[in-house]
Amino acid sequence: MQTETVLYFILAGIAALFIAGFQYYKNEKSMSKLNMLFLFLRFLTIFSILLLLINPKFHQETISIEKPNLIIAVDNSNSIVYLKQEEKVRELVQRIMDSEALKNKFNIDVYTFGKDFSATDTLTFSEKQTDINGAINQLSQLYKQTTSPTLLITDGNQTYGNDYEFSSSKYKQPIYPIILGDTTAYTDLKIQQFNVNRYAFLKNQFPVEAVLVYNGYDNVQSKFAVKKGDVEVYSKNISFSKDNNSSIINFTLPASTVGVSSYRATLTPIENEKNKINNTKLFAIEVIDQKTKVAIVSAFLHPDLGALKKSIERNEQRSLTLLNPDEAINQIDDFQLIILYQPNHIFRDLYKFLDKTNKNRFIIVGTKTNLTFLNEVSKNFQHEISGQLEDYQAQLNLNYSPFLVDDINFESFPPLRSNFGAINFSVPFQTLLTKTINGNPTIDPLLATIETNDKREAILLGENIWQWRAQSFISTKSFNPFDDFLGKVVQYLASNKQRNRLNIEYETFYNGNTNIIVKAQYFDKNYQFDARQSLNITVKDDISGDTKILPFVIKNNNYQVDLSSLSPSKYSFTVSLSDESISQSGNFQILEYNVEQQFLSANVTKLQRLATNSNGISYFIDETTNLYSDLLNDSRYLPVQKSHKNSLPLIDWKYLLLIIALSLSAEWFLRKYNGLI
Repeated sequence: MQTETVLYFILAGIAALFIAGFQYYKNEKSMSKLNMLFLFLRFLTIFSILLLLINPKFHQETISIEKPNLIIAVDNSNSIVYLKQEEKVRELVQRIMDSEALKNKFNIDVYTFGKDFSATDTLTFSEKQTDINGAINQLSQLYKQTTSPTLLITDGNQTYGNDYEFSSSKYKQPIYPIILGDTTAYTDLKIQQFNVNRYAFLKNQFPVEAVLVYNGYDNVQSKFAVKKGDVEVYSKNISFSKDNNSSIINFTLPASTVGVSSYRATLTPIENEKNKINNTKLFAIEVIDQKTKVAIVSAFLHPDLGALKKSIERNEQRSLTLLNPDEAINQIDDFQLIILYQPNHIFRDLYKFLDKTNKNRFIIVGTKTNLTFLNEVSKNFQHEISGQLEDYQAQLNLNYSPFLVDDINFESFPPLRSNFGAINFSVPFQTLLTKTINGNPTIDPLLATIETNDKREAILLGENIWQWRAQSFISTKSFNPFDDFLGKVVQYLASNKQRNRLNIEYETFYNGNTNIIVKAQYFDKNYQFDARQSLNITVKDDISGDTKILPFVIKNNNYQVDLSSLSPSKYSFTVSLSDESISQSGNFQILEYNVEQQFLSANVTKLQRLATNSNGISYFIDETTNLYSDLLNDSRYLPVQKSHKNSLPLIDWKYLLLIIALSLSAEWFLRKYNGLI
């Protein structure tokens, strides 16, 4: 406490004593015990009030010892079971957590990872993928400012995400890999990879590329064969040696029937081969009988045109052609959908052909759109002409009913540039995206769809949609969210099917190592999204005949059910409502494949490099004797003494207010009791 504050205390005491004495002290005879008590209570009250006016600050310093963290990150994937290491892992983790020496020196935190990362010590070894890179990135965020050596208990075989060896350079903690599995190099043949398109067209040939790998020293012979059911549709004899240890085979197969066709590729095992699971791989292709053809018609070049083309053609069922208005007139019958990009008077003849043929269309309005012409040729809407431009951001309308739409974080997308003014529809319409101006939501449509006279139409009131595709990649490291959204718009516009109150979204086939999510949307009779219903899916295994009934759950603006627990087979399903006779049915197939069973041994080399690069030490699961002493004796992991200084003003001390209240109350009560009031 400062000397100045002490001086104020003394002056406050003198002043309080003087004031109390002035009020009660008359002469020595008047100072009875009662008056002396009154004088003391009055002194206490005044002195306390003066202390509050001075309001000194008291400083309190506390010393704490902060222990470093010991992070245990455990590979919870299925490969640990396949390598028969699960019991060793459980025992090691339990020994570390029970070690009194380690608990005295470290705060021990346990995490598990597969495809997902979670803070738990429950080990199931059921994850179907391994993302070591994702686990390290998560830990780097959690322990950015602390000392946290990390025990990474894994076989080092990653099946998902970026290469963890390079991304771990951003993790500023020493990593101690505990290497699981057999480190012996076995002779092995395997089908490393299949490259095949998801779709093929009826009566065409589709290309297939197979990458075959051999690990060994001897010269070996094998046969690569592909079967559809029991029929062999392709085969080839392959030779491998120590130097010639890989082979890439390219061939074509016929697309003869519409629907999903599944194939089994097999590389004949060699003698004494330990892992024969990776000698077989299933793949499938969906054969369709036609391709959706889309045309973009524009009178000038713009980045939006390239973005639309790449986005639409990502789906192999669709092709897109760039045309000018004159070219489009001559080819109009070749396309199921015409995208009119910023139309002007040059589009007049094209509009006549579109109206005559009743073609579906997608109109994109921007700064170069001739609104006078557009209002003249349009029968469904009129756009106000203000001569001013405006930037519009988007917000998803959760009650949009024609098809299922996921929110891809439209609010974070850059604004689209277009004309200022309202659009007035003369026919019923559905708003998919609404306008947001300077962060203020509106009810005005930014993207709307129309169904009238067996024709579908959409209008987007903004240019620079290429920036949306770029932002989608920045946010998610993938163009897929935006491409899927635009693909749904194109699919809706290229078809004239009657809309349903119950819409289902699913794939026709899934690989065995992927999540299987079926989505649904249900709308009431006014086509407003209804989140109050109870939806169930009845799934039947067409091979075994087993049936399961599972409920949907609400997530975002749709219903979802996770079918990832289903085993590989062919399935048929029906989605139904509990209190209405509305249902939708479909079929899908799950291909047998477990990527975690493709490995024979641990990736020792990479884990040892990871330890070296992070200033850690690697251990094998059976050789962890020195682990405890290395952690306990490392001078980098000493506890840190920290002091915390708190400054507390006297006015925050509630007891002083209580003293003032009690002294005043006691003085009043005693004076009242003695008849002095």
